[in-house]
Amino acid sequence: MALQHLTDEQIATWTRAQKDEWWLKNVYRGDMAQLTLRSGLTGFLLGGILSATGLYIGAKTGISLGVGLTSVILAFALFRALHSAGLAQDYTILENNCTQSIATASGYVVMPLISSLPAYMLVTGVVPPWWQLAIWILLISVTGVLVAFPLKRRFINEEQMPFPEGRACGVVLDSLYHGQGSEGIFKAKLLAVVAGGAAFVQMLLGEGWMKLIQFKLLMLDKWAGVTEVWHLHERIDDYYYAWAAKTHAWVPSIMGTDFKTLGLRITLDAALIGTGGLMGIAVASSCFLGTVINFCILAPWMIQRGDIAPRIGLNGALVPLSRIEIMNQWSLWWGVTIMVVGALVALLAKPEIVTSLFKRKSAAKADGGSDLLKGIEVPLWVSWVGVPVFAGLACYVTHLFFGVPLWLTVVSLPLIFVLAIICANSMALTSWTPTGPLAKITQFSMGVLDRSNPGSNLLPAGMTAEIAANASNLLSDIKPGYMLGGKPRHQAIGHVIGNVAGVLVCAPLFFLLFVKTDAHGAASVAGMVSDQFGFPAALQWKGVADIIAKGLKSLPTSALISMGVAAVAAVAIEVMRIVSKGRFPVSSVAIGLGVTLPPQAPIMMFVGAVLFWFMARKHKTPGTRGHRIWVEGMEPICAGLISGAALIGIGDAIINVLI
Repeated sequence: MALQHLTDEQIATWTRAQKDEWWLKNVYRGDMAQLTLRSGLTGFLLGGILSATGLYIGAKTGISLGVGLTSVILAFALFRALHSAGLAQDYTILENNCTQSIATASGYVVMPLISSLPAYMLVTGVVPPWWQLAIWILLISVTGVLVAFPLKRRFINEEQMPFPEGRACGVVLDSLYHGQGSEGIFKAKLLAVVAGGAAFVQMLLGEGWMKLIQFKLLMLDKWAGVTEVWHLHERIDDYYYAWAAKTHAWVPSIMGTDFKTLGLRITLDAALIGTGGLMGIAVASSCFLGTVINFCILAPWMIQRGDIAPRIGLNGALVPLSRIEIMNQWSLWWGVTIMVVGALVALLAKPEIVTSLFKRKSAAKADGGSDLLKGIEVPLWVSWVGVPVFAGLACYVTHLFFGVPLWLTVVSLPLIFVLAIICANSMALTSWTPTGPLAKITQFSMGVLDRSNPGSNLLPAGMTAEIAANASNLLSDIKPGYMLGGKPRHQAIGHVIGNVAGVLVCAPLFFLLFVKTDAHGAASVAGMVSDQFGFPAALQWKGVADIIAKGLKSLPTSALISMGVAAVAAVAIEVMRIVSKGRFPVSSVAIGLGVTLPPQAPIMMFVGAVLFWFMARKHKTPGTRGHRIWVEGMEPICAGLISGAALIGIGDAIINVLI
């Protein structure tokens, strides 16, 4: 069935009752299987796996990647193959949509684990048990689901707003099931081949995997006298530095500071190449520009001036210069400033996001009579009762687990609705949720009320921002279900299943990967931020918390000047983007991301973006094999690079812990 939609005139003049009646007659597929045991289980398993890759990539880049299209392609290929082999009936289009709903919802729960929660741990040094994090995340994610469904009736049923990312997913599903099914199989094979290649390379790079193979399986230490594990070095320049140390060759430096101290390393990371491909050339180039400005110009200059210098640690030992010291002592401040100011200017530049909150369609009249969809929609009383209950529980556990005054958590609750409406409008129009800048509203508001406890601004901000982001992201996920005639109640249940899957996988995995145990058996995140995992989103949250706690007077004068220059530059860049209607190729938010990331990440993301940009220009002609692979297959290739490398990387980290 071809996708059907209302005309602009119908959207503007029809009442919601008329729109609901049209949808029931023309789109709704009440007799088609949707939330079945197999779609629920497949979504649960895919969601857990893909959310784990999201945690891995988020810790590296600070970016949350959607998994909807990846899960659509994988589920389609899996059940089409089982159907061809006579082992199962083919998936229905609504079962596939349900699977992607569950998988996508599981991916959303990752964000607190790469932003507000690790920032809280870094600032306070307190590491709550994993089950406390799991309960907190689950409560705010379910609250987001409950907030989303009343908003659905306005933004999707009545306003018929576009939600570009969600619409794209619906179009892909429709093309797979009512177009050329062979195209879906081709993309699935492309994803599998690329993922296999990326996994193989990542296994060669993994010390844990090589240790398992060489010492546990082949037992080379027993009969071949092997004492050291062989593996490829992820940092390719290690081979050069080893040779340079032996031959006293030239070691690259800038203004007397060597590249290694600055963090300028060359790495082999397939996941970052795939991330760069999805980011696109403009965003990746801006990230790369931020890295060059900070680590090739400003940081060496500030080290030469003495504004960045070795310091004496709390234990009395000298803390040498490193990328992390450069970040904490100086660079973080201008990087956070340019991101926050740029994001706020970009938000304010879209007044329709805010003004549409107060507009109604001029010709639309209040609906009369009964609700035509009351038998299939999520009843509004579920949200009216559930939101206060789950939000209240979230406030209580924020107080109980993290020591935030209960009254502060309750005071922050009204901001949920303001932020959710703004985020939903933004997602509906741009497929972008301004979670970062909007979270700062709560963070600074709570910081004014209580400067003594960092958790008082970090956790309420994390709670309100993530509820708003979950609600708006889920609206984008509900959009394809509405387009395809799915059952709203099934999607609601699917979202909760996805939340549970993501939490059960990612909360323990976070501890396994990033939390260490010290000599006294206490949990510590002292080494969590590293060259491998930069946690840039967490550093941004931490930077704002530090400003609230310490005040600007604690910073070097040069850092204050850099913040002022960064704020002006952010405004100028975003104004240029507005004037040029998005054609200006530089993003202030991406520049700041390039500052907070370990330099090797923007370098490899830039390589990935350039690769796909070049191949797209080379293979412009539709219908050719090159266009089919590099242009139409760009997303499956990138998903394969990310999933293959990330899953093997996660396995390597687990093996290193266990062996």
